Formats: sequence, structure tokens, C-alpha cells
Amino acid sequence: MSQDFKVIGVMSGTSLDGLDICCCRFFSKQYGFDYEIIAAESYEYTSEFRHKLLAAYQRELSDLTEIDIEFGVYTAKMIRHFMLKNNLMNQVDLIGSHGQTIFHEPDKGITIQIGDGQIIANQTGIKTINNFRIKDVELGGQGAPLVPIGDRLLFGEMESCLNLGGIANISFEHQNDRIAFDICPANLPLNKLVEDRFNIPFDKNGEIASSGKVISGLLEELNALDFYQKSHPKSLSQEWLDAEFYPFISKYKDSPIAHVLRTIIEHETTQIAAVLDQFKLKNVLITGGGALNPFFIEVLRKKTTAEIMLPVPELIEFKEALIFAFLAFLNENNQVNTLSSVTGASRNSIGGMSWIPLT
Repeated sequence: MSQDFKVIGVMSGTSLDGLDICCCRFFSKQYGFDYEIIAAESYEYTSEFRHKLLAAYQRELSDLTEIDIEFGVYTAKMIRHFMLKNNLMNQVDLIGSHGQTIFHEPDKGITIQIGDGQIIANQTGIKTINNFRIKDVELGGQGAPLVPIGDRLLFGEMESCLNLGGIANISFEHQNDRIAFDICPANLPLNKLVEDRFNIPFDKNGEIASSGKVISGLLEELNALDFYQKSHPKSLSQEWLDAEFYPFISKYKDSPIAHVLRTIIEHETTQIAAVLDQFKLKNVLITGGGALNPFFIEVLRKKTTAEIMLPVPELIEFKEALIFAFLAFLNENNQVNTLSSVTGASRNSIGGMSWIPLT
């Protein structure tokens, strides 16, 4: 494939802070691929749209068509804006869109990411690949995480890669296989608490949390959750947070918010450090919004001997959008982009559904 082949990756994660769009090229090398980021932008959701997306998982499965179309139209609009701003009109060959996960219950065979692929293709005029998770779920896998194939082939020089998005997930080589799994919540509960209390999207730099003290009872309850006793592959969802995590938080609703935030960070860093130490990982590349929280990173550094490595800000923010462009690139070239060693599926697969613009 020509080195002029340009792919746009689009990512909307569980933290719902906005739509990340990244245009890049990929180049073959001896072991894996290299990449070039041509342009990258993040488009913050309005409060109204964000809350609509947050509430979407409470809809009936039969009632998702409207928001599926709405998110597809929104995604296409932002891609067109991105291409105009960065002089990329008529230069992009392929789009890889993650969509927004609404339901993810792989044990029931359910995973739904909204963002109609045909609409995106029609309104941008560019072949679009989406629905990357469903084939793996149909093969008995978790349908997640999907990023590890990119970690292996684009960032293979790092021993492990940790994403601190709404959920904290990790990827690394183990016994000649790539494995990956969700470790614990990350930004989702932290952001929810400060938004509910202060009507702000997140605790900038962890300033509120850093003023708090650990609530020992809450910490013990969170660390005792059954999820942490399960072996990989395993994944977390909004449904799990509502059913298992938030009920413990609500018991401490009368405690100072700073104490609750500080306790959640203590819990999350404890769980992350336990995984780093369990697998004797010597270094970890950290990306995602949580990597921009210096207090979180400070607490984590104190809990592990693994070297914490933070890349340039562009990669911290756009690594997942970059990798969804890469998943589309692999799909287009008929190459495996979903690893059964990560998801627990019966075999590796080429995930994603292709949509050609209708004329």
C-alpha cells in the first residue's frame, strides 16, 4: 500500500470528554509498523449531548436507532470540519471509527457501539470501518480491549502500555502472547463525582483529590470487589460501575468530596501497581486523560518499581484514535487486528464492518 495512504481514526471513550480525531500514515518496518501523525484534534461534547450519551445505555435495545443515526451524523460533521481545517479534503483514503459504546455485556453476547457507519461514509465520501468489537464477541471473546494489537505492532519497544481513560487497561507480552485486560476504573468515577458536585468536567491536575485523606473503610470495600480476583481476559463497563462500584461510593455521600476522590485514586493506583508488580513489568507507557493528572501519576509512582513513562502530549491524548486508524488499516489489508490471547475468543480475527459511500 502506498505511503501516501491516509487514514483517519475516530475515538470516543468511556470518559465521554469528547471526540478525538487523528489522521495518520503507517509504514512497514522489520518488526511491526511505524506511524506518522499528520493532524489531530479533539472536539468537546456539549453538556447536553454528553448527558444524552451517558443516558443512552438505559434505553431499550430496540430504541437505539435514533441516537445511532444522531451520533453518526455528528461524527461525520466533525470529520468534515477536521479535514477542512487541516487541508485534508479529498486526501483521506479510509476512516476507522470506534463509535460510542452503549452496551457491553460480552458474556451475554452483547456489545453495541453507536455511530452509523453508512452515514459516516455517505456524508464524508470516504470508506468507513466501524463495529470493531462484534465479531470477537461472536467468537466467544470479550470484544475488548482492541488497542493491544497496536501496542504490539506500533509500540513494541515498550514492555507494557497502560491507558488511563474512563477505565484503566493494560497490554503486554506474556509467555509469547500479547495479553490485555481492564484493571479498574480510572477517570469515570472521578469525573462523575466532581461533575455531580461542582458541575465541572474533571478535577484538574487532581487538585481537589490531593487535598483529601484516604477513607480506610471505603478503600477496603473497593479493594475487596470480586472483579479483582478474576483472571484475564476481563473487561469493565458502565453497567458494572452502576451495579458494583457506585453503591459503595454512595455510602460515603456525607463525607468530604476530597476524601472520596483521594480514596478512589488510592484504590485505582493500588490495583494498577499490583498488576505491574505481579507480572514484574519494568516499564509502562501511560496514555489517556489520566496521564495528564500529575497527582494520580505521583501516587502511582510511589507504589511500584516499574518505570513510569509519559510520551509527548499529542500521543497521550490521541493514542487510541491513532490505533483505531491502525485497526482500519489492518482490516483494509486483510490482516488480523483482534487478538484472541487478549480477548479470550476462539481465534484471532479481522474485526470491523466496511461501509462504502452510496452515490
